[in-house]
Amino acid sequence: MATSIQVSEALRRELVKRKMYDKETYEEVIWDLIENTRELSEETRREIEEARAEVRAGKVHTLAEVKRELGL
Repeated sequence: MATSIQVSEALRRELVKRKMYDKETYEEVIWDLIENTRELSEETRREIEEARAEVRAGKVHTLAEVKRELGL
């Protein structure tokens, strides 16, 4: 069932900027945004867990160590 929604002029302008091609519908733009958010969230969660595992394993360097190694 199709329905109409009301959006502000500012949001409409933002959606127009995000269109990949002129005839792309606002629905397609919104679905792309939702998909990108889900993918980013999953990827980000995975990267955070990997970083935490590295910290637990002691695979970290302090800023002072990095500066010393780089001769800064």
